[in-house]
This record gives sequence, C-alpha cells and structure tokens, in this order.
Amino acid sequence: MDNLTHSLVGWTLGQTGLKRKTRKGLAALILGANMPDIDVFLGWVPWAPLATHRGFTHGIVGVLVMPPILAGLLWLLDRWQVRRGAEFKSELAMHFGWLVGLSYIATFTHPLLDWQTTYSVQLLSPFSNLWFHNDALFIIDVWIWVGLGIAIWLSRRRERAESNWQLPATTGLAVLVAYITVNGMWSAWAKMDTELAESRDFDTIYASPPPFAFWQREMAWRAGETVGWREFGSFAPPQDRSTPISDNMADPLVREAIGSPQLLPFARWSTMPIAQVERGRCTARVLFGDARYGRSVTDNRFARQFTVPTGAPGCPDPHLAAKPR
Repeated sequence: MDNLTHSLVGWTLGQTGLKRKTRKGLAALILGANMPDIDVFLGWVPWAPLATHRGFTHGIVGVLVMPPILAGLLWLLDRWQVRRGAEFKSELAMHFGWLVGLSYIATFTHPLLDWQTTYSVQLLSPFSNLWFHNDALFIIDVWIWVGLGIAIWLSRRRERAESNWQLPATTGLAVLVAYITVNGMWSAWAKMDTELAESRDFDTIYASPPPFAFWQREMAWRAGETVGWREFGSFAPPQDRSTPISDNMADPLVREAIGSPQLLPFARWSTMPIAQVERGRCTARVLFGDARYGRSVTDNRFARQFTVPTGAPGCPDPHLAAKPR
C-alpha cells in the first residue's frame, strides 16, 4: 500500500487510545507503520533479501528486529529533548516498554496491508523468496483514505470535546477489517471462477482490483509458458478478453538479458514476467513486462528493456570489444 494509507492506519490506532500509553506513542505508531519501506533506500546493498523491496524488512524476521530499533531512537530523542528543557504539550510520561509495544503493533500492520495487494510480500524472507498476495486491495485505495480520514477527524473532534473520542477510530478500524475481508473473499471467488472458465492448471493467478471499482477484478494467470487475462465482476459481460500468449521466457536471448545486473531488481520482483524480442542482425532488443500490470509488453507500466548481442556471423564479439587495449 501507499505510505499515506500506512500513516492513516498508524494514526487511527493512536486515536483508539494507544497514543496515550506513553510519550512519543503516536510517533511510534505512525513511523512504525511506515518503517518496513526503508528498504526502498537499500537497493544498493549486496545482500539480496535486504536489497529487494518488500523483502527482508517486510518479512517475519524483519518485523521482529526493527521495532526495538525505532523505540530506542524515539527514546533517545526524548532524552535529548528532556536534557534541553523541552516542554511537552501533554503530561504523559515516557514508558519504554509501551514504546516498544506500540512500535511492534504498527510495524506488523505494514506487511499485513501490503499482503493484500498484487504487488505481494516475501513474508518468509530471508529464508525463502516466495511472494505472498491476497489480492484484496488496489495499491492505492481511496475508499480507505476517506474512511480512515473521517474516523480520525471525528475522533479528534471528540477528543477536543473530551467525549468518547476512541469510538470513531475503533469503528473505523473495524470497518477497514471488514472491507478487506469481503474484498479478499471476492478475489478468491474470482480465482475459482477463472479456473472453471479456463479449464487449466494454473501455476500462478492474480486478481487485481482497479483503483475505484473494488468490485471488479482484472485476472492474470500463468500456466506453464502461457499467460492470459480475463475480467471478473463487471456488471456487463467482458468485451475484450485477450487471447493467451507465450511469455517467451524460454528464448535464449531473453534468458541472457534477464540475467544482466541492470535487470536484477526487476527479475527479483516480477512473478509473471513476459518478454518480446526485436531482433536485428548483430543485436536484439529484449522488452520485459509483468503480466499482472498489462496485457502486452509494450503496454505495461513496469516495462524494461535490454540489448543483447545475437552472435550472428560477422558481428563484433562483445567480449573482445569490452577488453581494454
């Protein structure tokens, strides 16, 4: 999910009363809800689980390791402020145990929410690079923004009036859980319906919700070296069912290109790669996409490309050309 959604979840948790458990409690909840995304700055790290977005920091081990670090940093900040004579708006005391606990609660919500999308998470990293997805939510869900935004606004309004301010936030979180549950069940139904309609044994199948129409699904499936798409949930019969195509991943030029360091982040993340080869005499341009996010390589919002030598007779040897003279 996007970081606004993660932040709203952390803030809503605070408005249930958790922010009153300790000084810096709300900061722990909002920062903890976003902390696993620190891996977006670590793509250069030589350790693959940490360099992979939604890898180690989103897995079980990462979620166990990071919250005490966040709590420690917030505690050190608080100590520094106290030594400088800072005056706090609230009279809350600092309770390090609660600070750790709130950091854990918030951090746990992050992979739980990311698991709901087709972008997936490696929950077992670093022990396994398997991707897990529930397909219940689009990566940016405006209905969650609106629902949690209203819940926080009502809670803050009641808090100023000193009148049962925890109830709106608690209700908002309950509605969020129900919304995710119903959408997850709808995606599971879409997958079963697609299996019946296609009569295939799928290796992988995704049910992608669109940005606003949460009752619809764009199905993407893989069976062997074949990928295909299908619509589900429209009020009218589907009008543009695509013909299944080969993913072309067995092509030797494609295999050479996907193994290049430049495409390594894409290769780590893409669970449904598709390729198209544009051959020249001495070089070939290999285009990559992910079948979850487009029905062709050229119409794919995560398209990548790489040029490889064809090795045709009379063409320069790229290995000799790369040697210094």
